[in-house]
Amino acid sequence: MSHITTLDQLRALYGEPRERSRRKVLGRLDAHCRALIALSPLVMVGSFGPDGRADVTPRGDAAGFVAIADDSTLLIPDRPGNNRLDTLTNLLANQAIGLLFLVPGVDETLRVNGTAEIRDDADLLAPFAVEGKRPVTVLRVTVQEAYLHCAKAFMRSRAWDPASHVPRSRLPSMGEMLRDQLDLATAETQAEMLTRYRETLY
Repeated sequence: MSHITTLDQLRALYGEPRERSRRKVLGRLDAHCRALIALSPLVMVGSFGPDGRADVTPRGDAAGFVAIADDSTLLIPDRPGNNRLDTLTNLLANQAIGLLFLVPGVDETLRVNGTAEIRDDADLLAPFAVEGKRPVTVLRVTVQEAYLHCAKAFMRSRAWDPASHVPRSRLPSMGEMLRDQLDLATAETQAEMLTRYRETLY
């Protein structure tokens, strides 16, 4: 086994992409991209820190929570989290962003690459209010690339197939795992954690 270090070595193993795969990258959101985003309750957000380290984090809400301002602009509300601010801190240093939109039950996904600004304009925040609570910020994403991703990964993983779903009891609660990882004296139960989450979703 050898370390692959050049594009020629890589292509010798994999060959060239099909013409359709080369051509499918769009410079804007078309009707199909817009439809998939409108149905998506979950998007994975990729960013890069100032040290070059990559990070991916989920963003989720009711289907269509990512607003389409126009064919080149998306708006993503930032809901309460753990205040580590990993993605937002990364975007301060490097505006590059990668998005993967998922629709439960649909094996195809949508990839969007571009740049993002962190905004707190009142007129941008207001439409995203839930139960009278506005997000603190909104990501304004300028779309540079958008393209559909094939179903193979989800077909192989059977991610949406209920028969393949893992019972939560197969793992310790998150509180128990954090207790072990951080050497804490006690562990928050799964029920306590879920209650706390529900009280701070917005």
